[in-house]
Amino acid sequence: MLIDATAVPADRGGVGRYVDSLVAALDSDGTKLSVVCQPRDVELFTKLAPNARIVRAAEAVATRTARLTWEQTTLPRLIRSLRVDVVHSPHYTLPLANSAASVVTLHDATFFTDPVLHSSVKARFFRAWTRASLKRAALSVVPSQATADELVRVAGAERRVLHIAQHGVDSERFHPPSPDEVLAVRRTLSLGDMPYVAFLGALEPRKNVPALIRGFAQAVRDRKNPPALVLAGQPGWDSQVERALDAVPHRIRVIRAGYLPFAQLAGFLGGAELVAYPSLGEGFGLPVLEAMACGASVLTTRRLSLPEVGGEAVAYCGVGAGDIAAAISELLDDPAHRASLAAAAQQRAKDFSWSMSAERHRLAYERAALIHRRR
Repeated sequence: MLIDATAVPADRGGVGRYVDSLVAALDSDGTKLSVVCQPRDVELFTKLAPNARIVRAAEAVATRTARLTWEQTTLPRLIRSLRVDVVHSPHYTLPLANSAASVVTLHDATFFTDPVLHSSVKARFFRAWTRASLKRAALSVVPSQATADELVRVAGAERRVLHIAQHGVDSERFHPPSPDEVLAVRRTLSLGDMPYVAFLGALEPRKNVPALIRGFAQAVRDRKNPPALVLAGQPGWDSQVERALDAVPHRIRVIRAGYLPFAQLAGFLGGAELVAYPSLGEGFGLPVLEAMACGASVLTTRRLSLPEVGGEAVAYCGVGAGDIAAAISELLDDPAHRASLAAAAQQRAKDFSWSMSAERHRLAYERAALIHRRR
C-alpha cells in the first residue's frame, strides 16, 4: 500500500504527528508500505520506516496548488507504476482518477458546523473536498465517533463508508518529564521558579485562545503571586488574540512562546500547574492526549470528541471566559485534585497507542481493497 505524505507541512503539527506516527507504526508491524513525500521529508521517513519504500516527489509539490495538481496528474501514474493495492490520502483530498482502492482521512467536520472558525477560502475548499472524498473513496477514516456522527449529520456521509481509527500518543516524546527536562523549558522561557499554566496549539479561532487569555487574567488577577500563562504554538490568523493580550493587566504575565522543539514538549506540558485547552471543537484532540501522557492536569471542554479522549481523567469547563476563569481558579486552589487528575490522565493515556491506531488503519485498508475488488 501507498501513503501520500506530500500534504504534511514542515511544522509537525497535529496532521504531521498523525502521519509520521502512523507510518512508523505500520512499518514496525510489518505492513508492506510505500510512502511518497516531499524532498525535505525523505530522510525523516527513511528513519521512521526503514523497511518501507520511500518515494521522493518533485519539488513542485511545495505549494498547495502545485501539490493538488501533482495529486491529480502525477500521483495516479505513480500508483500504477508502483502496483499498489491501496492508496491512503491522510488529509481530506485524494486522486480522483485512481486505479487502486482509496482511503482518505477526514479529521473533523468543523468546516461545515463552524465555518467562521476558519478562513472563508479554507472552509469552502475543505467542504468541497470532504464531499468529494466521501463519494469517491472506498472508505473514509475518522479519528473519533464524534467526527463520524457530525459527518453523517452535516455532510450526508453514509456510516458504512466511515471507519473510526483513534489517534495514539508517542510515549517516547510525551512522558512525565524529568526535573532536568522541566528545568530546560523554564530556562528557554525565562520563567525562573514562576509557576505557569500551559497552552499548546496553533493560535487560531477554533482553539478559543482569546477567551483563555481573558479567563486566565480574571482567574489570577487577585492572587498575590499569580502564575504565568504560556501560549506555545505557531501563530495563526485569530485577530482577537492581540486584543485579548492588550487588555491583560501589566502585573499578569502572558508569554507567547511560539514553536517549541519536540524535545521540550514533555517538560513544558508536564511541568505546568495545569494545561488549558478550551477548544471550540476537535476531531480528536491530540494536544489533550499528549498532555495527559505527560502527567499533566488538563482542563478542556466537552465539545465534540474531547470527552472521548479525556474521559473522567480531565477537568471540563464551558467555552466562555467566565467559565474558563472559574475552572482555572478551582484547579489552582486545589493541588490535591490536580494531582489526582494528573495520575488518572497518565493512566488513561496508556489506552491510546499508535500501534493500536495502525491496526485499525490496516483493517480499513483491507476493507477498502475488498470494496474496490467488488466494484
